[in-house]
Amino acid sequence: MTPSGTPVGIPSLPGLGATWYERGARYWLRRAASALLLLTALAFFCWIALTLYLGVPRSDLPPGVRRDWDVTQVIASCATLALGWVGQRRNLRRQLLDPPAPDGFRAAKRAEAARAGYWSRAGVIPLLLAAPVLPAVAAWGVGWLTATLTVRAYPSEVGARRWIEAHNGQIRTS
Repeated sequence: MTPSGTPVGIPSLPGLGATWYERGARYWLRRAASALLLLTALAFFCWIALTLYLGVPRSDLPPGVRRDWDVTQVIASCATLALGWVGQRRNLRRQLLDPPAPDGFRAAKRAEAARAGYWSRAGVIPLLLAAPVLPAVAAWGVGWLTATLTVRAYPSEVGARRWIEAHNGQIRTS
């Protein structure tokens, strides 16, 4: 409740608006649209990784070694896919134990966006040098993003729901 005794309104979350509260058709449409956008970007990244891998590093190997290198890449990609999935699920579980309030979530997203711009510029040259292992890096990204997109409720939703319940004087906090 606000100091005047009126209930607190539903806060708008980035990417979800206020649709997260009732989780109706608009909510699932927004989640599906964001998943489609992110998966499209990830598919493009995987295509680039595979194209770079099939280029110079692989073509310079002798035919006998090339097959062994490809098998190693497949094994490494499967392992990093699983590592990305497990790592992100653990991270989400930690965030769900102490979910951020709406204002805290926005501040964390702003700080994350600022860091992402720096890392994207700083990572271009090492990314080109890492072409031999780029498929494994892309597989890790697939696992990480898939784990993020398939979670039942985002930590920001849980935090906002708890924030509303705390401010409206309700007892339940889960």
